[in-house]
Order: sequence, then C-alpha cells, then structure tokens
Amino acid sequence: MRKLFFYAPLALFLLLALFLLSGLFSDPRERASATLNKSLPAFALADLMQPQHIWTAEQLKGETFLLNVWGTWCPTCNAELGYLTELRQQGVKIVGLYYELPRDPAFDAPFNLQTLQQDVSQKLAQHGDPYQFNILDLQRSLSLDLGVSGAPETFIIDAQGIIRLHHIGDINSQVWRSKLAPSYQQWSQP
Repeated sequence: MRKLFFYAPLALFLLLALFLLSGLFSDPRERASATLNKSLPAFALADLMQPQHIWTAEQLKGETFLLNVWGTWCPTCNAELGYLTELRQQGVKIVGLYYELPRDPAFDAPFNLQTLQQDVSQKLAQHGDPYQFNILDLQRSLSLDLGVSGAPETFIIDAQGIIRLHHIGDINSQVWRSKLAPSYQQWSQP
C-alpha cells in the first residue's frame, strides 16, 4: 500500500506531462467547431454602411458564400483583404461580419458609427474591398453564436444556410487552394 502511495505523485506528474506535451504539437487554428453542419444562427443585424437595412440569416440563403469575420483593427484581416478581393473578382461571394472590439466607457470614446464607416471605407479603399456587404455585429451576438474567438475567421455557408466549414486565420492562396476551395466548390454545386 505504501508503494502505491509513493508512486501516485509520479503517475500524476506523467499524466500531466503527457497532456501538456500533446498541446505542443496541436494546431490552434484546427479546432472542431460546434456549428459545423448546422444552420447559420438566427440574427437580425444592421448593414454597416446602410444601418437602416437589417440583414437576417434567411436573406442570405440561396447561394454559397464565405462569411468573413474581420475588423479594421486586425492586421491579419487587413493583410488578407487583397487576396479576398481577388477571390471576389473570380466570382466568390463574400459577406463581411464586422467584429467590433469591446469598449471600456471609462477609457474609450463612445461608439461612433460614422467614424467606423469612415475607417472601414478608408481600409477597403487602401487594401481592396472583397465584400458584397458588411454586417455590423456591434454586440458580437452572432460572433458568439458562431463560436468566433477573434478575427479573422471564415465560414463557408451553403445555399441552404448550413455552415459547412470554419477556418481560423487568414486566407491566402495556399489556404484557399488546399482547404477552402474544395469545400466551396463542393457546396456551390447545384
């Protein structure tokens, strides 16, 4: 009995070491999404540039598209805008989901939609505009429902409104060819 008690800490240490070691070799961009093969969550959110227009999940059905979560504050998002613009020119439909960072009223200026619209227009003019339109997720409600942990993240949504793929990180030519294009083409077939 004493020997078992003597080796228990060693056994716990080895189990913990194995668990931590497995994390060293995992890819943080490859995590299973709980939303795969489920409908795009219901939402009613304003268009970023035309806030009087409200977008819903039902309005987005009918055509396969990329839902790209992004923000002007995100350098990786800015870097991928050029390539996403090329994809749009090739006929890929891309909808932006603008991910606004939380604001602390004690330190930050209050939210100003006009300033945000100017920042977005300037960023898209500078790097390219791949978006059919941008949905403003000011409270991050849709982003939370989708399981978004940051930006950029991209979802492939099929014509029936089903989430078919979730990609964390930027989209470049290699990622598009190896991961997203096959899925996009599969779900774009009539």
